[in-house]
Amino acid sequence: MGTIPRLRPGGAVLPGLTQRNEQAVSLREYLRRSRGGPLRFPPEEVWRTPPFPRSTTHKGGFRFRTASIIERVTDLATRTAPPRTGAVRRAAPALVGYAAVRALGLVVLALWSAARGTSAHTLLTARWDSLWYTRVAALGYGYEVRLPNGDVHSNLAFFPLLPWLERLGAAVTPLSYADAGLVVATLASLAAAWGIFAVADRVYGPRVGVGAVLLWAVLPVGIVQSMAYSESLFTALAAWALYAVLTGRWVTAGVLASLAGLTRPVGAAVVAAVWTSAAVSYVRDRRTPPADGGSAVRRTAGVLLAPLGAAGYVLWVGHRTGKGPFGYLDVQAGWRNGFDGGYAFARFIAGKFTSLPSAAAGVGLIAGVVLIIWLYVVCVRQGQPLPLLVYAGAVTALALCASSYFGSKPRLLLPAFPLLLPLARTLVRARPSRSAAVLGGLAAASAVYGAFWLNGAGPP
Repeated sequence: MGTIPRLRPGGAVLPGLTQRNEQAVSLREYLRRSRGGPLRFPPEEVWRTPPFPRSTTHKGGFRFRTASIIERVTDLATRTAPPRTGAVRRAAPALVGYAAVRALGLVVLALWSAARGTSAHTLLTARWDSLWYTRVAALGYGYEVRLPNGDVHSNLAFFPLLPWLERLGAAVTPLSYADAGLVVATLASLAAAWGIFAVADRVYGPRVGVGAVLLWAVLPVGIVQSMAYSESLFTALAAWALYAVLTGRWVTAGVLASLAGLTRPVGAAVVAAVWTSAAVSYVRDRRTPPADGGSAVRRTAGVLLAPLGAAGYVLWVGHRTGKGPFGYLDVQAGWRNGFDGGYAFARFIAGKFTSLPSAAAGVGLIAGVVLIIWLYVVCVRQGQPLPLLVYAGAVTALALCASSYFGSKPRLLLPAFPLLLPLARTLVRARPSRSAAVLGGLAAASAVYGAFWLNGAGPP
């Protein structure tokens, strides 16, 4: 057992308590949080961080300055990275746990489908949006369906990266387009889990990283991560783009943001995170010029690369439809989809209270929206890095404020993984047996709900 470090005005800092290890705590606080376990104090230099600039205007003690938003978002690029003992080995617990949860969901889906006489493979690869993606892969763009009410559903609404990968997989393997899409989604879901772990590990440490990945796996609509949909692919690109921003790899962040923009319309959230972080970094550099003069060039390159994917596809659709830059909005209007600030969703919820049986669903929807907003507020209060806050806020706003497909909102929120970090932090503070019981129960519930959902109405 080491010696107890002498407390100074900066205080002793508990490793892992906060994302930046900045908050000073007393010895009493450490004893309280140790729950009576054996005391093992690390070397004093591990406990100490440079104290904030102090003000002596407050009599009788010190008053510490709160870190500015610029410091919060940019310090992660210069802090010590996690030990490079092998990136795969470090993420292995998260990836193994994620694979186990997803395997459970697929087994339950197969059993449920067999009992109902349906095909689990068809549900995963050839229903709903999966069909639209495979048609794009096989036939290209230009296919549309005209409904009796006059609406036109065009496959131009579906971004091209997943169909391109399906076409590539079918070209180099004996797989069909649908099966290639399933393989892409499976590999992308593992890459997404790894990316989520990398981000959470960077900010809060490996235990929170594992917790965040497992919570993402056991979401009620987690079965979508195993479907030939674009959510897993987008989440993988978004998570690694955010990690690149946090580690100051601006060109990588720009390339990944551009690819995310080719995957889903919500790729704009990744672009916003890159741009906002770059702007804050630019302000920081104006205050304290960096020693590396090339960092500004790389940052500018990342900023310019980030929107190319989304902007390129939207402009191409406008050119193809002959309606200019707003042609893609007309395509979405054909699907009765748009952005109205949540007005249509609010009316949808209010309509649930017209009868007693549906009122419970209305209460559930309100509770779900309140929970999401509360989680975002907690993310802000816990001081998550700015790129995570911008990204999660944009994904949440685009999902909740869309004017149609209200049943799809849980699926549209799948990429908003930073909202899970506060829950992951709470989970890892609990006793391991309790955490395991909670995750096991959630995994079972998610598997059963996923099988019921796909064999019922399923995702629109």
